[in-house]
Amino acid sequence: MRRKDLTTKERSSMLQFLLLESKNGKPPRGKMKAMDEKLHVCRRTVSRIWAEAKQQQNQGHAINSSSKKIARPRRKRVEIDLELIASLDLTKRSTIRRLASDINCSKSTIGRWIDQGLIKAHTSALRPDLTAQNKLLRLRFCLDAIEIGRLSHNLRFKSMHAKHLCRPLFAEDGSILFDGKIGIFPFTEMVAAKRSSKNWVAGTLEQKPIESVSKPVMRDYFINKIVPAIIAKWPSFASKDVFIQQDNARPHICNDDLEFREAATRDGFNINIVNQPPNSPDTNINDLGFFRAIQSLQTEIACSDVDDLVNAVHKAYEDLDPMSLNCVFLSLQGCMLETMKVKGNNCYKLPHMKKGSLMRQDLLPISLEVPHELVT
Repeated sequence: MRRKDLTTKERSSMLQFLLLESKNGKPPRGKMKAMDEKLHVCRRTVSRIWAEAKQQQNQGHAINSSSKKIARPRRKRVEIDLELIASLDLTKRSTIRRLASDINCSKSTIGRWIDQGLIKAHTSALRPDLTAQNKLLRLRFCLDAIEIGRLSHNLRFKSMHAKHLCRPLFAEDGSILFDGKIGIFPFTEMVAAKRSSKNWVAGTLEQKPIESVSKPVMRDYFINKIVPAIIAKWPSFASKDVFIQQDNARPHICNDDLEFREAATRDGFNINIVNQPPNSPDTNINDLGFFRAIQSLQTEIACSDVDDLVNAVHKAYEDLDPMSLNCVFLSLQGCMLETMKVKGNNCYKLPHMKKGSLMRQDLLPISLEVPHELVT
């Protein structure tokens, strides 16, 4: 076992006790053993300190009880300033990265504070109970995705924006063939200001969120923005059979909508709409990881109005690394495998594949292998 390092105060107290109890320069029998037990140190440590003190005394020097051990330089721990954290706006501490940047410390320090319970992390992630029918729909969704083997396009609108993503494509040398970013469109409209203010005069056009995202609004976005963006940016070497995945929101249009079918079959394309299973955010690439990735970038910019927010979201969308998006698609495949293992349920932990480590070693797989036994 490692010996205890006595402090200068403990060494001084020990020597004073032995000097007072000693007779003819020698401590009585049993006194050193008593000091051993009191200070929880080895007997040789007490004998050595006593011998050094006697030698200094015989040489006519003052007894120096300080330790001769050279102190090792240690990095001082960063003290937590709860008042500083509490004074920050919520938008400046929505992620560990953002909070670490604002209080000038490392992300690992923030993580250590969370582990120690000094600060608390909040999340809104929910895993609802599923009915038997929903479990069947989840399992069928995963099996269909494997059978089709499609280059999935994932659509979801949230927070005034419709974000459209596909899985990026990379060449053998790692260069980007297709970044997977189809487009991002805000659910806003230009409205004339009703009254004057310090920022504008009455009648000035300002950007406002659309009050109600209805089915006609969604149909217009699909036909005039989403489908043209897909046709314009789709890689020429990729299949033109495209599947747009959307959630089950009521304003979304169906795949058999006549106006949509007319727009979705232009220029040799066959664009179809599929819905994700109910209560299954882990089968949606946006909910699974993209929103979190883009939010960590968007919160770096302070926004004062709708225009600033729209510009910040657009910049975060463009700045997102395609490799990060590729990793989210691998996580989606992992979630599908776990869903199949529990027969459509959602009582599983999100798989951690250490994608960052595999990426640094050039071992990141293109796709996860699906065992034949699991499918059957």
